[in-house]
Amino acid sequence: MLLKFLPVISTTVFYALYYLISVLKFDVEFHFKAIPYDYLLQVIVGYILFAFSRRLWIFLVIQALVMGILYVGNAIKISFFGGPIMPDDIHALRSLLLILEGWRFFAAAVPLAAIAGLLLYNFTMRHWTSYAASFVVFLFGITMTYEPKLIVDPLDKFFGNSVWDQRSNYVWHGATVYTIQESARRIVEADVVPDLDRAQEAAEKLRMAAPKKVADTQSFTPRNVHLVLLESFWDPNELKKAKYKQNPLSPEFRKLWKSAGYSHALSPVFGGFTANSEFEVLCGFPVVKDNVKFERQLLNDVPCLPHILAENGYKTIASHPNVPVFWNRVNAYRRIGFQTYYSIQDFVLDDMNREFLSDVSLYRQVMEKIQPSLDAKQPILDYIVTYFGHWNYPLSENRPDKVSSPSPVEEVSSYGNTVYYKSREMMGFIDEMRKRDPDGIIVLFGDHLPFLGENFAGYVDSGVLASNRSDFTPDMFRFYVSTPMLIIDGKRGPVKFGSMPLYQVPKFVLNLLNFNEPTIMDYTDSMPDMRVRPLPGLHFNLAHDGKVDLCKEPPYSVGCQASADWLRDVLVVGNDLFIGRQFTRPKHPAIEEDISEPVTADVTAKQEEEIKKTK
Repeated sequence: MLLKFLPVISTTVFYALYYLISVLKFDVEFHFKAIPYDYLLQVIVGYILFAFSRRLWIFLVIQALVMGILYVGNAIKISFFGGPIMPDDIHALRSLLLILEGWRFFAAAVPLAAIAGLLLYNFTMRHWTSYAASFVVFLFGITMTYEPKLIVDPLDKFFGNSVWDQRSNYVWHGATVYTIQESARRIVEADVVPDLDRAQEAAEKLRMAAPKKVADTQSFTPRNVHLVLLESFWDPNELKKAKYKQNPLSPEFRKLWKSAGYSHALSPVFGGFTANSEFEVLCGFPVVKDNVKFERQLLNDVPCLPHILAENGYKTIASHPNVPVFWNRVNAYRRIGFQTYYSIQDFVLDDMNREFLSDVSLYRQVMEKIQPSLDAKQPILDYIVTYFGHWNYPLSENRPDKVSSPSPVEEVSSYGNTVYYKSREMMGFIDEMRKRDPDGIIVLFGDHLPFLGENFAGYVDSGVLASNRSDFTPDMFRFYVSTPMLIIDGKRGPVKFGSMPLYQVPKFVLNLLNFNEPTIMDYTDSMPDMRVRPLPGLHFNLAHDGKVDLCKEPPYSVGCQASADWLRDVLVVGNDLFIGRQFTRPKHPAIEEDISEPVTADVTAKQEEEIKKTK
């Protein structure tokens, strides 16, 4: 008799244990009304696992692992990034495992492998309860796949839903309800390939919304473009209460940055997902959802900035000393027009900060690779993605700590030291590049703000962010995505442009080159009176005077309604270009490919072997 109640007993024990960890360690607490429903669903899941189990002790291990990932895993992600695990995070899992090292890799990989292995090993169909459980699983799977609205609509009506605040959804619904609800919603709201009429209608609206072009008498002037993404680069001096005893930021960079009016990039992400910043700065379209565009929403060859420059005589080179297939970069870089991709095996790993190649070594080696093009006056797009700067901000022995802070948040000091070296090594690159290529365009920007402790602790201490995104003010949302960006227009020097969303950078670069032909970037050119920064579930408008108009959910203000309509058309045209039939694509000739990495539509067996060797 006691055996029949084992799933109830085990669910109760694990639920209490993991919930306590979630609350006490990560400060993630469910609303009390969510707990009964969440607990009841876990009991049902427990009985389904129990019905398929041959051995009881294996059932308990599987349940412990599944519930641990669901409750503790969500709490960890909320504490790091401000939001719970989303369905698209599953597709990013392989990339996450590639970047983890040591115990962190095993902590993430072993539970997942154990669940899969134990489920197969312990599976049985020996009792009528197994067949009943199979029917329930089959019915739920069919509904989730083909009629997900039958799940989403009732749950939304009963529990509610916030489009922009996933943390609140999680704590008001509970982990199990939330996971089911958002998994079904992901299917309901999957990107749709637009037909000809819808794509052309949206494209025409965007053309009408764009500023009217003034006839330009200057002709296209090919100049080298050096585009540098700086991993987690930010100004720690924004943390007024950190009270750094040594200024982390290079004084030479600050002087140069000041001459540009302390210009900023508005990034689509916080603390991670670098590939989305890459997508925007290379392709000129905003990321509006919580997924990695390189992974699943870039299926076509698209005339992004590298493609446009390549077809106009440029040599296009991407350099990033990481595993080549991370974030699907091999395929993504090819599809947007890079002819050469230098990854980890193309660099000498001679100056490492743990597993990260130092910026100074990366810059030196890239300079060596592009010097023949500079000497031959061959115009190049030199795109560099730095690797040094990742959390938890390790330094090598030859980079001793120079910066200290009394902050109780460990990352405040460790990140300050990272910026100390990163900014100075960057200035060395800027000085050297301006000497070698005085007419070249140099663009440098931080891809996202750094992680500074759980629940934004380092930022909260200085009052610049709240511990919960639900409590962010409009100015906090702007701060949340603002990183330093410097654009040097050759001999003219730094350019003042204020705060610019990353998706507007490629158009800005083409304007500096006097490139006047139609491009896909014309669709996302500035709206007349504002710059629009989309984030998952919301967006904000930045006026010329710096005022932030935060747009969460309807009913919208007049400005928010205009930008929401504009974003809807941008999404339609983006889907047409990147995953659709490209009805809205300007006509461009094909470019000659010279990718140094073998590239196919999918990751090859050889590339998988490279991953194993790297690990």
